Amino acid sequence: MARKIIITCAVTGSIHTPSMSPHLPITASEIADAALGAYEAGAAIVHLHARNPQTGQPDQTPGAYEPFLRVIKQKSDVVINITTGGAPTMSVAERLAPATVFKPEVASLNMGSMNFGIFPILDKLTEFKHDWEQPYIEGSRDRVFRNTFADIEGILTTCADNDTRFEIECYDIGHLYTLEHFVRRGFVRPPFFVQSVFGILGGIGAHSEDVLHMRRTADRLFGDDYRWSVLGAGRHQMPVAMQSVLLGGHLRVGLEDSLYLGRGRLAKSNAEQVKLARELVEHLGFEVATPDEAREILNLKGGDKVNF
Repeated sequence: MARKIIITCAVTGSIHTPSMSPHLPITASEIADAALGAYEAGAAIVHLHARNPQTGQPDQTPGAYEPFLRVIKQKSDVVINITTGGAPTMSVAERLAPATVFKPEVASLNMGSMNFGIFPILDKLTEFKHDWEQPYIEGSRDRVFRNTFADIEGILTTCADNDTRFEIECYDIGHLYTLEHFVRRGFVRPPFFVQSVFGILGGIGAHSEDVLHMRRTADRLFGDDYRWSVLGAGRHQMPVAMQSVLLGGHLRVGLEDSLYLGRGRLAKSNAEQVKLARELVEHLGFEVATPDEAREILNLKGGDKVNF
């Protein structure tokens, strides 16, 4: 296949809170609309979290996912990726529940425990719509996002019989070596989908040398057995994405990763970010992958084999 760029869109996540942007999808209908808008703009994969519709808090109960999963599947052929990251405040069992129930084509999987600091946001954000937001953000100063070897192995083995493949999220170089450990033990089979994450406080930075270091290390460890994508947090979103494209990789955008479209400009939708990424990709002379092309590139089981 001629090289096609897979655009993943992470539509809401669990990092940002409702007070940070009025455009952050919260309700099931908003999440479904956001995912469908991203698909129509060119995203082949949508990475999904759920939220409490009244408060906007992260919600990892299967019941919170079901309404928008069915709508998205009925109205599109986009690849649906369900998080197992949930939120750092949740247990691993809570985080894994939706992927276990719905058996998606793709689920995310974090490759290591880490500090995940979002507390610097409080230097600018001083007014909150909901009581939970300020403690949640401040709590990241003294919170470890747990992903132990036992946790990772448990998620891999639990989903093995479902033929769910993983968006393997690597926030630092050591996470690539953790992945190599699980590859060597036979828990992950090629072609595996590595999502390198840049610019999170507690993980690797977003300098061009950091991006190159991730790519070179993954190439050395995995050769042709992996497909590489990146996400840049906040203002790093588009520069890191374009560097990935030039290095032969794919990209992820979305309001989970950045609330902005440009300097000082809040994105009004996920579709705006996807549209911009697509335009940049096409200006560089590449084409974006359709959902079925992404399925072929990543060797996915197909949308007819999920449980929703």
